[in-house]
Amino acid sequence: MRLAERGPAVIDDLHVLPKARDSWSHLYVEHCRVDQDLKAIALHDAEGKVQVPCAQLSLLMLGPGTSITHAAIRVLADHGCLVAWTGEEGVRFYASGLGETRSGANVLRQARMVSVPAEHMRVVRRMYELRFGEGLPPDMTLRQIRGREGARVRDAYRRMSQETGVLWAGRSYRRDDWRNADPINRALSAANSCLYGVCHAAIAAAGYSPALGFIHTGKALSFVYDVADLYKTETSIPAAFQAAASGEVPLEGIVRRTMRDVFRSSRLLTRIVADLDRLTEGVTPDEDPFSAETALPSGLWDLDGLADGGINHANPDDEDELPW
Repeated sequence: MRLAERGPAVIDDLHVLPKARDSWSHLYVEHCRVDQDLKAIALHDAEGKVQVPCAQLSLLMLGPGTSITHAAIRVLADHGCLVAWTGEEGVRFYASGLGETRSGANVLRQARMVSVPAEHMRVVRRMYELRFGEGLPPDMTLRQIRGREGARVRDAYRRMSQETGVLWAGRSYRRDDWRNADPINRALSAANSCLYGVCHAAIAAAGYSPALGFIHTGKALSFVYDVADLYKTETSIPAAFQAAASGEVPLEGIVRRTMRDVFRSSRLLTRIVADLDRLTEGVTPDEDPFSAETALPSGLWDLDGLADGGINHANPDDEDELPW
C-alpha cells in the first residue's frame, strides 16, 4: 500500500515552534535500510519496501542493523523529525540529531531557571505538583517531596502487580546482564525507553535542552528523565505490567506497540509541549533579546546586552595599531 505523499515542511514565521501535537509519536526500525523516497522516506528489508510519510513523524528510532542515507537524514530534518540511534529493541540510547526549532529563547530561559536557585526550586515544585495532581504545602522541604514521590511510585508498582498478577520484587536493571533480568523489569526498561524518546522529541521540538535537568542532573538526558517521570505512572508502568502479564513474545515488541497505542490515545505529545509551557510560565528574563527575526545573523553576547552579529567590529582607524 502506497501512503500519501506530502510536501516539505515550511515555517513562514521562524518564531512559531513546530506543532508536535500534529505529529505521530515515534517509529522504531531495525535491520533495514532507510533512504529518501520522493518527499518521504522508505524502509527496505528482505520483505520489501514500506514508505513512511515523515512529515507526520516526530521521532525515528534506529535500532541495530540499520543504515540510513544522507538524503534520508536531510528529508527527515526538513520535516522536523528527530532521529535517534538506539540499542536493540530501543532499550539503550546512543545519539540523536537536532530538532527543528531555530530560536534559542527557550533553552536560554531554561539555563537561567537551572542556574538561579529560587527559580530552580519553583520549577521543581511545579514538576512534583504536576506529577501528583495536587498542590504541595509551602513549607514542605525537598527531601519530604522526594519521600512523597517515592511512596507514590512504590504504590503504583504494587497496585499494578495486584491488578495484573505479575510478581513484583523491585526495580532492577543491569545493562551488562539484560537477558537475565525478569520479564517485568525488561518490560519496564523497554517501555521507559519509548517514553524517553518521545519526551526527547517534544523537548527538542519546543527548543529546550535535554541536558539541563531540574530534578535529575549530570547526564546528557537529565531533562528528558525529569519530563518522562511526569507520565510514567500512567504510561510506561501500566504498559509494562500488561505486556508482562500477557505472556506474549517477543516481550519488547509487545511493549513498544502497547506504548505506541498509549501515546496515540492520550495524545501525549500535545500534553508534553503544553506542560513544558506550564512549567516555565512566568519564569522569563526581564527582556527577551532573542525576539528578533531568527533568520538574521546571531547576536553577540555583550555586558550591556547584545551586540549586532554578522558584521566586522574592527575599527578601520585603529588598523595600524594592531600588533599583527
